[in-house]
Amino acid sequence: MKESIPELTLNDGLTLPAIGFGTYKLNGNEGATAINSAIDVGYRLIDTAYNYENEGTVGEAIRRSTVPRNELRITSKLPGRYQEYKKAVTAIQESLYRANLDYYDLYLIHWPNPKQGLYPEAWQALIDAKKWGLIRSIGVCNFLPEHLEQLEKETGVKPSINQIELHPFFNQEDQRRFHQQNNIKTQSWSPLARVTDILENETISHIASQHNKSVSQVILRWHYQLGSIPIPKSSSPERQHENLSIFDFSLNETEMAMMAELTNPNGRLKNQDPATYEEF
Repeated sequence: MKESIPELTLNDGLTLPAIGFGTYKLNGNEGATAINSAIDVGYRLIDTAYNYENEGTVGEAIRRSTVPRNELRITSKLPGRYQEYKKAVTAIQESLYRANLDYYDLYLIHWPNPKQGLYPEAWQALIDAKKWGLIRSIGVCNFLPEHLEQLEKETGVKPSINQIELHPFFNQEDQRRFHQQNNIKTQSWSPLARVTDILENETISHIASQHNKSVSQVILRWHYQLGSIPIPKSSSPERQHENLSIFDFSLNETEMAMMAELTNPNGRLKNQDPATYEEF
């Protein structure tokens, strides 16, 4: 039985499932098999990126699937080395060719790369690609409030979504509040943080035991109740199904408060601060 997944509506009207499937490091035939399995289990939001070098793998999984293309939501991302306008337009086209798709449902700027200062130019390319029908909805990843404000100042267009590092040890409360105030949806990458840290955490394990759920299910439910869209990754069909099964229970206010206490201002997993980090 497929899980019934709530849908969320972005500021431009596109609907997305409340949980998606991450594909980082899922490549080749094994990757396509894992992604196809995720679609079979019930995932409809699939997240890839130009720099994951697996847009073709995602495209192959879509071709193998019996689920109609219009029921899927496919995301990819523009790398930092192609933020100049013309390069960005070409990269978006190349992303589509790699996946053998006519359009992406969601296309994001992967990192702001503020030292380059080209992200407003890249944003204009996404705006135009949306007008041309190559993309249905446009957003960003890892943008700080000042970067988001700059985009709107220069183009008048807000991103529909900002995909950020978000997990119990780094809950991004201020950033999430900014998104909420500006009608930008939050999406969580690395939603389960580091597996060893998570599985050994007594607070989350205690909450999981109270609900007869796994630690991963509790964390993914926490994301959902924060209003963020997590994109967990797993190549195991059993784990894929487990990660999707989070809509038949809820965390109470006390448990949400306990989870909030786990955050750390320096909780980034790889010390990738968007104010200084450059991704190419």
